[in-house]
Amino acid sequence: MTARTLVLGWILASALFGQEASPPIPVPEPPAPAGRIDQERVISHTQQFQVYGGEPQQRGTIATVAEEAKEELLCLTEEQDTWKAPISIRLHGKLGDLVPKRSTAMEILVSEVGYQIRLDLHLAEGIAPEKIKYEITSALTLERTLRAMPTQESDTPLLVPPWLIDGLREASDWRLNQSDRKLYGALFKSGNLFKLDELFALNDQEFWEMDGASRAAFHVSAGALVMALLEQPQGKQGFKKFLTDVGSYGGEMPSLLRKHFPELNLSETSLSKWWALKLASIGGKNLATEVLTISNTDSALAEALRLNFRTAEGIIEQKDFSAWSELAALPVTERTKSVQTAQDAIARLSYRCFPSYRPILAEYQLILRAMAANKTKNLPARITALSERRSVMLAKASRARDYLDWFEITRARKTSGAFDDYIRLKERLKDNPHRRNDDISKYLDRMDAIFNRVQDRTKPPSNVPPVESNEPTDLPPLSR
Repeated sequence: MTARTLVLGWILASALFGQEASPPIPVPEPPAPAGRIDQERVISHTQQFQVYGGEPQQRGTIATVAEEAKEELLCLTEEQDTWKAPISIRLHGKLGDLVPKRSTAMEILVSEVGYQIRLDLHLAEGIAPEKIKYEITSALTLERTLRAMPTQESDTPLLVPPWLIDGLREASDWRLNQSDRKLYGALFKSGNLFKLDELFALNDQEFWEMDGASRAAFHVSAGALVMALLEQPQGKQGFKKFLTDVGSYGGEMPSLLRKHFPELNLSETSLSKWWALKLASIGGKNLATEVLTISNTDSALAEALRLNFRTAEGIIEQKDFSAWSELAALPVTERTKSVQTAQDAIARLSYRCFPSYRPILAEYQLILRAMAANKTKNLPARITALSERRSVMLAKASRARDYLDWFEITRARKTSGAFDDYIRLKERLKDNPHRRNDDISKYLDRMDAIFNRVQDRTKPPSNVPPVESNEPTDLPPLSR
């Protein structure tokens, strides 16, 4: 029975009893049904993720990626799956649509049953597994916070800092041996890493607006911090409690870290020291034990093959390996000292060289030993043979690289996304051009208009201000 029928019946009853009807209590009409979401859905095998919208294949892929992110997080923290709040994933749009300003949005819903996390994803840019895993990791961290909260509406915002989400993703990749370990060595060597206060201060919008180089440095810095926390004494237990509190925490991040990791309370700089030590152990270890490529091995070998000669003034002078014949005029002790540096450098290189170069390095060691003993019979032929072997290996490596490049280009089915940041930056600069009003800039703008005229000469280019009628049509000389 509708609300309108109830009100009419009440008025008629009042009239029959001879009473004046009071104004009826307004009863709101039920809202008109809005655009309904397609009820076709995919439920993941743990039943925590429900995916709506999109094509069936897309729903299945998203559910699989979500479960992978969840499994990686559970393995990282070494705990069982005890989820309580389901995560609903709604897919919007399709590949090729106009990319919205925000392609993801997260919302926490409260009902009589409990909490539910809703994640909206726009598919204008397709399915990017890493970005989806980032959002799923954020949702899973929020779900941990919701477990300890009573089911009620709250004005306290729940937020997970970007450094924690990105750090968890990098720590998982490191555990699975999927991380780009060269980044740690390169950034540790150059020092272009984020500081701790910079990590904690970065918000979500600033994270997605970073360029590729800054994001790589942030990724490495955050990953090293998460791994350093997990390796603390009782780190796994402390990290689980930290994940429970971080979503609702609004204070200074170092204070929360010191609460759950007691070892950080030893001094004010304990957190920085643990983090720096982790970066040094990862970056330094890679620099020492990483296997070099053929070209890098050959370059390092050429740098190692240096001979030391002492001048009349007693100054050490390094010469190229081709000057080996000058060793014959030196005493035995001087010859030994001259080749000692090269022998040590080759010994260090043998730990990192490309495996096929080890016989070559061993042969060079024998040659250096023969030079120190002044046993130079057949030495030029041996040196020439080694040079030819190195040239052949470099040529084969170059040919193999060219073939692999050709194979990758001809078999590619999708773009790598390596230049997405550059393309987005280019589009932003194009949409918001910065124009200067000085004489030189005006002159260059008019020159650019002449060299880039449109087909219809009656219409000036849209991005160049029109030339006033009192100016000559020819390009004037640049004033000094």
